Amino acid sequence: MATFSSPMVGPVRTELRRLLGYGAVAAGLTASTLLLMQLLVGSRLEQAQIEQLGSELASSLVLGEVALERFSPAALARISGLPLAVGAVPAASVPLEHAAPPLRRRADRLQRQLCRRLGACPALRAAAQDPPGVWVEMASPLETIWVWAPLPSPLQRPPDPLALGLGFGVGGLGACLLSLSLEVQRPLRRLEEALAAVGLEAWPAPVPARGSRAVRQLTQRFNTMLERLERAEQERTTMVAGLAHDLRSPLTRLRLRLEIAASRPMSPRELDRATGDIAALERITSQFLAFAAVGQEEPALELPLEALLAEAAAQIDSLSLDLDLVPLRRRVRPIALARAVANLLDNASSHGRPPLRLVLRPWSPAAAAPGGPVQGPAEGFEIQVWDHGPGIAAQQWQTALQPFQRLDAARSGQGHCGLGLAIAERVARDHGGGLERLVGAAGSGVALRGLSLPDPAGPGHIQS
Repeated sequence: MATFSSPMVGPVRTELRRLLGYGAVAAGLTASTLLLMQLLVGSRLEQAQIEQLGSELASSLVLGEVALERFSPAALARISGLPLAVGAVPAASVPLEHAAPPLRRRADRLQRQLCRRLGACPALRAAAQDPPGVWVEMASPLETIWVWAPLPSPLQRPPDPLALGLGFGVGGLGACLLSLSLEVQRPLRRLEEALAAVGLEAWPAPVPARGSRAVRQLTQRFNTMLERLERAEQERTTMVAGLAHDLRSPLTRLRLRLEIAASRPMSPRELDRATGDIAALERITSQFLAFAAVGQEEPALELPLEALLAEAAAQIDSLSLDLDLVPLRRRVRPIALARAVANLLDNASSHGRPPLRLVLRPWSPAAAAPGGPVQGPAEGFEIQVWDHGPGIAAQQWQTALQPFQRLDAARSGQGHCGLGLAIAERVARDHGGGLERLVGAAGSGVALRGLSLPDPAGPGHIQS
């Protein structure tokens, strides 16, 4: 079973990877901001917590020392809820110099607070257990009693809501600024540099379509404009050179015949040849004017294509022309399309073999794609011109589509300047389609495909 992947899968995956990348950047900036806030504010929080703990612990020690005159340590622990230990050294404790550096630092601060509040410095031992804390010696006349005090690190506590909000804000802002720089500013700068290079000595290279979706679309339109401008410049240069080359031969022959006519009367055969040279000049100039007028703005009209093609076929002097036209209403540029069809029919009549066949069918780009789904009615059209000749070879097809490229050099003397297929190809491209070479069992042909042009007044439903 053949499987087909949607053409949207690639862009969707690329967009998803881009979003995940910026999400990872935002998460990293958020975590870094929270860690920095904890490190910057942690010292102040730790000092405030130790001061509060020193005040509470000093009060507990004073009250506990008074209560020990009437109660036993066990009774005091039960009444006050203080964790007490009796003995010279509490169980699971180590000297402060053997404790971890962070715990030893906080224990030293706590001891200084107790010395300042009590007037005497009690002994402290680090608790070798979790959670971290210290044992503080309580003054007792009979036996040594220790009170346990927790010393949690501010870094081990959940982040403050304000710090959390600030971290998310910095992370989101950083990701947005990075996206703005990478997805908008940098691609637009490259586009600006390429736009500034347009019109200089060399055409700039196409700009890679990168960045946000809007920037990529703008870049693609710029590359399309650049391609059209470069193609138009090449066609203009070729047209000027081709015009001078193609007009030279009939003008030279006509000048020679006029010089002969000045010395003696022209014979009927010479007169016919001079008339043929004039016809060749008219044909060349009309083809050049038609090629130059293809890119001009012609208003698009919605009309029945079968009537337009029947009228164009009536201008061809060929009795062996079969019409197979399906009724279609499309919005096209009628003058340009009729000229393109007339050129295809003229090429088939002049260089093919009868009978000719003109076909009109609906066409859709989705229907032409292998395995592509057809959604809704076809919005385009396909015009086929068939003859029973061998047609243009496949290796010469692209050359034949270029302007002023004649596959048969002998045709140059008859006013053929190699613009027939070039005009048809430009008209098809102007309608969103193109030309395609056709090969059948009984001959060869050319297919002109295009789409119905949009209506500036609003979208309309076209029915075939």
